[in-house]
Amino acid sequence: MLTGTVRRSGGGQYEVALEDGRVVLASLRGRLKHGGDAQGRVVIGDRVVVADQGDGTVTVERVLARGSAVVRRGPGGRHPKLIAANLDRLVVVVAARSPDPTPGIVDRLLAVGAVNDVDTVLVVNKMDLVDAGIVREAFGSYRAIGYVVLFTSAVSGEGVSELRDALCTGVAALVGPSGVGKSSLLNAIEPGLRLRTSELSRKTQTGRHATVSAVLVPLRCGGFVADTPGFSDVGVWGVARVDLGRCFPEFGAYQTQCRFGSSCTHTHEPDCGVKQAVSGGRIAESRYESYTQLLTEASGNPS
Repeated sequence: MLTGTVRRSGGGQYEVALEDGRVVLASLRGRLKHGGDAQGRVVIGDRVVVADQGDGTVTVERVLARGSAVVRRGPGGRHPKLIAANLDRLVVVVAARSPDPTPGIVDRLLAVGAVNDVDTVLVVNKMDLVDAGIVREAFGSYRAIGYVVLFTSAVSGEGVSELRDALCTGVAALVGPSGVGKSSLLNAIEPGLRLRTSELSRKTQTGRHATVSAVLVPLRCGGFVADTPGFSDVGVWGVARVDLGRCFPEFGAYQTQCRFGSSCTHTHEPDCGVKQAVSGGRIAESRYESYTQLLTEASGNPS
């Protein structure tokens, strides 16, 4: 038996970097393949035990305990979808233009990091296409509530060194809609990667999926980064409605002022400190709207 880290998944095969320096392709042992829940599946970043079957094949025998796991709601919201395991940070990438950023998607992706207790960085890419001052002001509210926000351009090189510094320690995953330039940024950080990129669809003004399977890429500077397929249909999973407020850090200072304390959902209750902060302009209405939408969806999540 050997131990390694899953670096790539796709087509029922898993590329595993073993501790002895070898890289092998492995398939899942039957009991793992037929596991019904998201936690039983194998994803990039997983530490696994593999076995050489003696006939040229290698199988994943078991998944070791995860230090962290980023899970989101799958399409339709009925099932969880595991994105990656054992991450140190989640890097949420959106485009300043082409495709235009949607506050609701930004908030949802940030909430995924928060509910999974993973440090989260917000990257606004394609700054070469916009008036930088306007975009920086628009995203300044995220810095004000404590998020690290980087402004980048894979074309001009703006912010690339700062993003590289954020990725050079530990394990990170880049997540965000298709077409925002995740692979282009990684190619700019590490030119030898030559990850596939794509252009925006002229008809729909949405991104095409350049990355079709998740891959964990080692960087020369020492870190590992996961390039994941683009997605925008994202919610949170595994958080009770009453706990969803912790995914919005700006709520914290006002939740203590709620009459019903920690049990307040900040919707219909009287004397709610969070609602008063929204009315007074101390919490952005767009953020509160994102919260209430996620709250409605969370009714189907397990507590």
